[in-house]
Amino acid sequence: MAEKTKPNYGKELTKGFLKENPVLRLVLGTCPTLATSTSVVNGIGMGIAATIVLICSNIAISAMRKIIPEKARIPAYIVIIASFVTVVQMLVKAFVPALDASLGVFLPLIVVNCIILGRAEAYASKNPVLLSAIDGLGMGIGFTAALFCMGAVRELLGAGTFLSGIDTMLGAYIDLNGFTGFDFTDELGSIGLAPMTLFILPAGGFFVFGMLMALANKLAEKKGLQSATLNGCKGCPHASFCAEFSEGKENASQCSKEEAEKEEQVKTEEKEEAPVNESGEAKKDKKKRTEADKKDNGKKESIDEEPLPEVIPEFLKKDIENNKNKEESEE
Repeated sequence: MAEKTKPNYGKELTKGFLKENPVLRLVLGTCPTLATSTSVVNGIGMGIAATIVLICSNIAISAMRKIIPEKARIPAYIVIIASFVTVVQMLVKAFVPALDASLGVFLPLIVVNCIILGRAEAYASKNPVLLSAIDGLGMGIGFTAALFCMGAVRELLGAGTFLSGIDTMLGAYIDLNGFTGFDFTDELGSIGLAPMTLFILPAGGFFVFGMLMALANKLAEKKGLQSATLNGCKGCPHASFCAEFSEGKENASQCSKEEAEKEEQVKTEEKEEAPVNESGEAKKDKKKRTEADKKDNGKKESIDEEPLPEVIPEFLKKDIENNKNKEESEE
């Protein structure tokens, strides 16, 4: 009997930091990354919320991996993830309402975040509970770190501030002594510089995202890892499911094409069988057909021209006779 290798919990935790960073290496969850990384506080809040959902959903899916049927796994995963997202959203609304207002619709959209659904499909559904929980924690930390880096660069260059709005996130629970973040606008103005608002806009987000991906690739290459490349559907954890669905569509389209080709072949064969120069028999057949068509048309016309028979009920006939009798008597 081969001895089972003990899982390395340290590697499972740290692989999400750089080796398999969900944003910079796996290129997942780019929509919330670009939308919520306009400031450091928003990025950290989004990262913490996604990390909680990642850990809880990985634990639940791993515990029920043998119960969930194969064909219904994706809907089951979405239901489990949506339940935890609802709980997290209620907690954020209750305890940090300012963060809920700043994140807006992207907080409930964690349900369809590719990072959470991807880890559920690729890891939690195939590994035990403890490893799945550690994987969720590591991926959540990597996601939060990427959001922090993007938010720091965009906030510093785009607004001239750092940790702006931290009092709305922690001020109600921790005494910050009036600390509301760092503001460098006066220092920049004194040397004749101003914040570049482009970095807060979507274009600046894409630029910072690309630069951070390039930096992550350089660091990965130094450690002997492959650079992050866009492999299309091959890198998606749902590639097998999509392939089955697309194969079904292709088979149906191929069947319809084959049927159409067969019909065309039958028509062409019938045309080839018919002689190009009409013989006498063919002319006779044509005459017979035209005469039969004329007879049918004549019958139809005669039927149309004949007046319909009048069907008068008896009580109306009696009324008509009585009226005639009255008219005659009056005359």
